[in-house]
Amino acid sequence: MKPLTPKFPKLLHGGDYNPEQWLRYPEVLKQDIELMKKADINCVSVGIFSWAHLEPEEGVYEFDWLAEIIDNLYENGIYTVLATPSGAKPLWMSEKYEEIRRVQPNGVRDLSGARHNHCYTSPVYREKVREIDRRLAERFADHPGVILWHLSNEYGGECYCPLCQEAFRGWLKAKYKTLDNLNHAWWTDFWSHTYTDWAQIHAPVPNGEMNVHGLTLDWKRFVTHQTVDFMTLERDAVKAVNPDIPVTANLMGFYDGLDYFKFGPALDVVSWDNYPQWHTTDNTDIAVFSALSHDVMRSIKHENFLLMESTPSMTNWSPVSMLKRPGMHLLSSMQAVAHGSNSVQYFQFRKSRGSCEKLHGAVVDHVGNSGPYDFVKTENTRVFQDVQSVGAQLKAMNDCGDVYSTEVKPAVAIVYDVENRWAIDAAAGPRNIGKKYVETLVNHYRPFWEQGVQVDIVDMDGDISGYKLVIAPMLYMYRAGFEQKMRAFVENGGTLVTTYWSGIADETDLCFLGGAPGNMMDVFGVWNEEIDGLPDGMLNSIAANGKSYKAMELCARIHPLTAEVLGTYEKDFYAGEPALTKNAFGKGAAYYIAARTGVDFLRDFYAEQIAALAIPRALETALPEGVTAHARQNEAGEIIFVENYSGSEKTVDLPRKYKLYGTDQTVNSIKLAPFGFVLLSNLTKI
Repeated sequence: MKPLTPKFPKLLHGGDYNPEQWLRYPEVLKQDIELMKKADINCVSVGIFSWAHLEPEEGVYEFDWLAEIIDNLYENGIYTVLATPSGAKPLWMSEKYEEIRRVQPNGVRDLSGARHNHCYTSPVYREKVREIDRRLAERFADHPGVILWHLSNEYGGECYCPLCQEAFRGWLKAKYKTLDNLNHAWWTDFWSHTYTDWAQIHAPVPNGEMNVHGLTLDWKRFVTHQTVDFMTLERDAVKAVNPDIPVTANLMGFYDGLDYFKFGPALDVVSWDNYPQWHTTDNTDIAVFSALSHDVMRSIKHENFLLMESTPSMTNWSPVSMLKRPGMHLLSSMQAVAHGSNSVQYFQFRKSRGSCEKLHGAVVDHVGNSGPYDFVKTENTRVFQDVQSVGAQLKAMNDCGDVYSTEVKPAVAIVYDVENRWAIDAAAGPRNIGKKYVETLVNHYRPFWEQGVQVDIVDMDGDISGYKLVIAPMLYMYRAGFEQKMRAFVENGGTLVTTYWSGIADETDLCFLGGAPGNMMDVFGVWNEEIDGLPDGMLNSIAANGKSYKAMELCARIHPLTAEVLGTYEKDFYAGEPALTKNAFGKGAAYYIAARTGVDFLRDFYAEQIAALAIPRALETALPEGVTAHARQNEAGEIIFVENYSGSEKTVDLPRKYKLYGTDQTVNSIKLAPFGFVLLSNLTKI
């Protein structure tokens, strides 16, 4: 397995560091180094929002202050992830070059201010970014302390300026070649909206066209294309100087403005920013969604990733800023590592004195170390001590030298396709008060989390051939030849599961002629005639395996063609009709779940699949409620993370003896403190 950061192939601990805010406080910068060492911080991200200090006037570059910071960090054993500063342009630039400021959907150009407010298409902005990136690379790319490029910060947002509109038309011309092809793909005969000139095409906006779903879908695709193209410009600018320094960009989990799977080929390393709101609702629910988010990020490249941002305490932008309870910071950090992260990093190292994130959680509080009372100092804050506990744990793993080289290898994949999400969201019907695509993914994921089964996430461009079980919930849109991939997967012995609201439309959002689920009708052995949208609170039910399960919100009426009926509806005019089927196809099997159910049904259904397909679990034992287990492995064996997200102590009886990680002690059972975890190693291999 290739190291994510070849200069320093270890688990990273650190975070966003903003020394430019403290240049007039040299005593603070000196104290920062001391505190980093006390917390076992070995890496920080620098320069993310530093452009105004790096280029205070047009063409005037001041890098000496940054060089001093990077030198000082390196001399103290702390490495640097160096950012390109494109996420927030300086005000002099914004005022001088109007075209680089975004235009909103209403046609109004932004004033100067905020961040993520630049036009990705603007030639002026692209040239300014290319130049600052090149100069940074020429100065720092060969520095022994610089281990990774951090491209911009949280790419996102859209611009509706004339430059972007014209670029969108050019992108459409390259895709469709002719207006006739575009008009057919978008079905513009509806409402007599046929385009007769490319210049008539405008991005979808509320005071314009919002009902041509092909237009809406292609605009979102274009925004991703333009963002990746801009990111690639940044990558190439720094790689031209030293191609050996890897590049990353910090992504944002289930953010729906961009298709992150399109980012993977342009990046050496995927990193992301994770801010679960622990304790604000059931922690197990939060843990499941956070785990799934980690798996999405890991699956973009199917490689270990980096947790680039998290908070050691709380956020300041959420509806309620709740503190992490004792143990939760260490547990949530280990969750990231369990799912394939080779880092735990924070926003931010030291709290800003002013502006919008001055009260956001940080390693170092405003209290500092310079007051008149010996006790009132950073080292005595609960948060700093929590960070120290994470640093000590990661240092112990680095000293053992085996966690970094392990990876996650699932036998199960869930299909999450961002373009499919966009299409579902745009479609009018069948339940506009909540189609719940992401929530459905979470519900299908949860039974595997509860049983300690690793899961990959794939989109329709991905390869599914190597899995035992592939689950494709609500796959409304079939694109990129994915029918052929699913067909081959089942023919070759795989088990495929899909649900209601699948196989409705093609990749231009034209409904299939001949019935749903489209060209997969023979694979699933069913015809989905229609779907019933139920109001909130109205229930049907499904009888299967001698049990009755609730059915809600979306209930498809399906007809078995060659499929075996395993469950039936119990209510309404379609009582007795199929609700769960299995179809033998080739060497494999394809299941169709016709209705949205509770997790209780999915828990029972997937437990049968796990057993029947001999899908490996991290621990072959019953896990208490709120407890999960995940394994990272290499050729030497496994390291197993057992995590307790409940507020009470839990006991896990192990199926055999395991070593406690980092010791020679063997155990048959383990006790987990509230919000606690235990690391095990596979005794037979490690």
